[in-house]
Amino acid sequence: MAWNLDHFDYVLPEELIAQAPLDRRTDSRLLRVQPELADLHFADLPTLLNPGDLLVFNDTRVLHARLFGTKDTGGQVEVMIERPLAQHEALAQIRASKSPKPGSLLHLENALQVEVLGRAGEFFHLRFPETDDLVALLERHGRLPLPPYIERAAGNTDESRYQTVYARSPGSVAAPTAGLHFDESLLGRLAGQGVNSAFVTLNVGAGTFQPVRVHDLSEHRMHTEAYVVPEATVEAVAATKAAGHRVICVGTTSMRALESAARSGSLRAGEAESDLFILPGYDFQVADGLITNFHLPKSTLLMLVSAFAGMDTIRCAYAHAIEQRYRFFSYGDAMFLTRTAP
Repeated sequence: MAWNLDHFDYVLPEELIAQAPLDRRTDSRLLRVQPELADLHFADLPTLLNPGDLLVFNDTRVLHARLFGTKDTGGQVEVMIERPLAQHEALAQIRASKSPKPGSLLHLENALQVEVLGRAGEFFHLRFPETDDLVALLERHGRLPLPPYIERAAGNTDESRYQTVYARSPGSVAAPTAGLHFDESLLGRLAGQGVNSAFVTLNVGAGTFQPVRVHDLSEHRMHTEAYVVPEATVEAVAATKAAGHRVICVGTTSMRALESAARSGSLRAGEAESDLFILPGYDFQVADGLITNFHLPKSTLLMLVSAFAGMDTIRCAYAHAIEQRYRFFSYGDAMFLTRTAP
C-alpha cells in the first residue's frame, strides 16, 4: 500500500498534552491494547508480564543540550546540540536571524566561546573550548531541553523527572519517554517476579521532533541516530526466545536499536547508525511487545506503532485514549502493545 501523511493523522485536544510530570512516575495510566482495551495504571505493569520475559531499556541520558548567546555581530542565537562528534566538537541546530558563517564565533551562556567550523546538511559543525570534555561543559553551562510542545522552560523538577532512573550514557537531546514511568521500586518488583532486563543505547537526536515534510511517505528520509547493542543484550534476547518467552521493548528507541541491529536477519552486537523508517508492512525481527507513550499526529513514531500493532488497532486505541482523557506525549501516559503479523 502507498502510505501518506493523512493515514497517520488524528485530532488531539490541546489540553491533553501533558505539560508536567505527575507526582510519582508510576502514577501514570497504562492502556493495555490487546487482546481488548483495558484501562490500568502503570503500577499494574507486572500483571502483564510473565517470569522469563525480557524488558529491553534504552539507557541513554539527556544532555544539557540547549544554549543561548550571541554571535560576533551581537545577534541573538539559540543552539541545540544534535550530537557530540568528538571530545570537543558537536553537530547542532542553530536558530538565529541570519545563519552564522564558517569561522565565526558564538558566545554562549556568558561562558563559552564556540567556533563554527561549517555545515553538515541541516546542522552546524561546532568546536567547543578544550578546557574540559564537551559533555562536562554542557552539563555545567547548558540547559535541559524539553520538547517543543511543552510550553514552559525546564525547571528543577525536570532535572530528575526528564531522565530515566537507569540513565547512564549521556548523548541524547530528548528522553526515551516510555522509561520515565519506571521507578526503582517497580524495577525491583519486576525483578522479583522473574522478569529479566537488558539494555541498549540509542542517542535521541533533535530530528525526532522534526515534522515529516513529504506527503508521500516513500519519499521520506529518516534522520540518523547512533546506537549500541551490547553482546550481553544479544545473548539475553537469544535466551529469552529459546525459552519461549517475550522480548518487550521499553520505548520506540529500544525497538529501533534492536530492529536496526537485526536488519541482516539475526540480531548482532555492535555500534552503528540507524536510519530505520518503519511503516505498516514491516517485518519485525526481535520485538514481541512494546511499552510506549502516545505519539504526535503524522509522526514517524505513530507510523512505527501502527506497523507493530496494526493500523485499526492503533486508531481504536488512540480514540479510546482521547475519550478517556489520557495524557499525551513525553510526560503523558503509556500503552502496552503486542506485535501483530504484517
